[in-house]
Amino acid sequence: MCIGASSGIMAIRQHTTEHKDNAMLRVRPVHYTSRTGSWKELLTALGMVQTEDDGGRQVFDSASGRLVLHPEPAGSGQDGRTILAVEVGDVAEFARRTNLSAQEDGGAKDGMPPAELVAGDHGGACRISAPDGFTFMASKADHFAQCADADPALAVVGVWYTADPDAAAHTLLQVGARPRPVPDNDETADFTAKNGGVLLVRPASGPSRSGLGFEYGGALEPLRERLTAAGFPASLTEEAFGSTLHVANPDAPVPNAPATVWISERRPMG
Repeated sequence: MCIGASSGIMAIRQHTTEHKDNAMLRVRPVHYTSRTGSWKELLTALGMVQTEDDGGRQVFDSASGRLVLHPEPAGSGQDGRTILAVEVGDVAEFARRTNLSAQEDGGAKDGMPPAELVAGDHGGACRISAPDGFTFMASKADHFAQCADADPALAVVGVWYTADPDAAAHTLLQVGARPRPVPDNDETADFTAKNGGVLLVRPASGPSRSGLGFEYGGALEPLRERLTAAGFPASLTEEAFGSTLHVANPDAPVPNAPATVWISERRPMG
């Protein structure tokens, strides 16, 4: 049952999951790009470590979350796009738990369970369908441990832009994401995944879509210096609830790509 957006988001912030506590969940967006070399250099400068490379698809670990680079022909419709995705331990069990949670929550779209087992690019996967029409994939983790050499302060952030943030937040609860405090009471919701990474729900008009960013748990100025030394000058903006670095997006000016990649300061909210 969906309730009013503002009260719904506030209720979600106070919600705690119970039956997902032992289930694996890691944020692992997939970024499609014709500029994998430039992205590899940027991710390395950010402190991520490449852990997989099959000659095309590349996987990079942060201390919290992963990112997949998927090569894409220049000018294609996918070039420059990021797709929200997560990793799980057991795909079938993840689907079962998600559908059970949706049933208990009363939030299944048109009475249909949100989780559906499908064939993925690298084996079995689970497609999650949300009430706003947005879908994302959960795939079995290729390896479970995070790379110990990654910068311990960096986290991968997947963003869900939607005209129905309340329903999106309920869906993330159903897959086992954990709400975290936010500094205001608007229609935003922040979540963490048990095994790493951050998920943000942000209100936006138009069709629902994914976004990509990063969070940093340390001072941004040393990171800015590191990025600049690696050939990625970054601007620093001061915002109400923290600072944010902006680096030129390697994909720009591809139409699908935002102009910059952002890295926000993570300030504990209690």
